[in-house]
Amino acid sequence: MTDMIALVPAAGSGSRFGAPSPKQYLQLNGHPLMWHTLATLAAVPAISRVVVVVSPHDEWFDDFEWDLPKLEVLRVGGACRAESVANGLAALDCAADDWVLVHDAARCCLSVAAVERLIAALADHPVGGLLALPVPDTVKRADAEGHVAATVPRNGLWLAQTPQMFRAGLLARALTTGAAADITDEASAIEKLGLRPLLVEGDAQNFKVTYPRDLALAKAILAARGAF
Repeated sequence: MTDMIALVPAAGSGSRFGAPSPKQYLQLNGHPLMWHTLATLAAVPAISRVVVVVSPHDEWFDDFEWDLPKLEVLRVGGACRAESVANGLAALDCAADDWVLVHDAARCCLSVAAVERLIAALADHPVGGLLALPVPDTVKRADAEGHVAATVPRNGLWLAQTPQMFRAGLLARALTTGAAADITDEASAIEKLGLRPLLVEGDAQNFKVTYPRDLALAKAILAARGAF
């Protein structure tokens, strides 16, 4: 029987956020932002382990009381997301055919229902896949001066989210096939092998907290749910 493991790369500095600590440790409704992410993953019955990958030089993780079931920490984070995920996979004690769900630490409004929808859709899929949203708006391509260069047809365009779910062995191989700088997410690494991940419709609330203004929206969503 295969295991299902959530892997959360959290070695980034959050430089775009401009805060004194990485954004995953900022307070959000009484907990570090990343606590909400990890709590949702831990609440999914099918997930047996929730593994967070932090930098070997992380100065913040041990300052907080996480108190979450299934939680493990690996201090093997790399210089970029792809390195952190690859290092985490190498450090995991898991089988090649175990499922790994890689999720952004800063997508703290993830719902259990969305994760379960992804798991159900990929149960018998030969490759794996990811949560994503069809692009709802008109898309413009800009020129170097910031003017509209073209309107891009949005048919078939999706916005990638996480979790992104693949077999541990396949994902580890994909992450070592190309240069880490060219891998923007796990699906892009899998695509470089000539494989086609499945797109599973996600949720607009599963957005990535990137800028300070995003915190207010995340607070409102979590408060409205009253889940944590």
